[in-house]
Amino acid sequence: MNDNEKLSRREQILQSLAHMLESPGQKITTAALAKEVGVSEAALYRHFPSKARMFEGLIGFIEKTVFSRVTVITQVEPDGIKQCEQVLTLTLAFVERNPGMARILTGEALAGETDRLRQRINQFFERLETQLKQILREAEAKHGLRTKTTAGASANLMLSTTEGRIRQFVRSDFRKKPTEQWQEQWPRLAEGIFRQA
Repeated sequence: MNDNEKLSRREQILQSLAHMLESPGQKITTAALAKEVGVSEAALYRHFPSKARMFEGLIGFIEKTVFSRVTVITQVEPDGIKQCEQVLTLTLAFVERNPGMARILTGEALAGETDRLRQRINQFFERLETQLKQILREAEAKHGLRTKTTAGASANLMLSTTEGRIRQFVRSDFRKKPTEQWQEQWPRLAEGIFRQA
């Protein structure tokens, strides 16, 4: 088997795992995953030494997808308020398109798994919050954008709102979309966070 075939099998395993996570409340076993992929459990373990490593693969995908796009947003959009809006909208749209990833981000899919996985999710949200703080600080330094509280408190409020919407999505068995009413709600949130110029 060459590297391309290995890579595609690894991707197939991760895609199948993500798909299985879209069934609310489903406990993921390696036997069920092997059946979904159409391989033996032994074949799964040739690509991933453990189920935790499979989850790490999905978390890595979440990090890479979200933060590569966040970088583009901060490089292309000069306005700090719009940067914040786009970063939050990106995160909400990503989980809406990938419901299984939403279960990982809330930690629901990681129940009973190693603490290392939950720490990776905590680091993801901490990194997102740090990115929002950085946007706010740079916008203040470059363009005089001010928030009504500290950059840290403002970033935390934005992140808490985003996490709450992701949790509602999972709790509603993916019926309450994270982007639902977001276009009407973001201006109200922004009004409470940012000072008038």
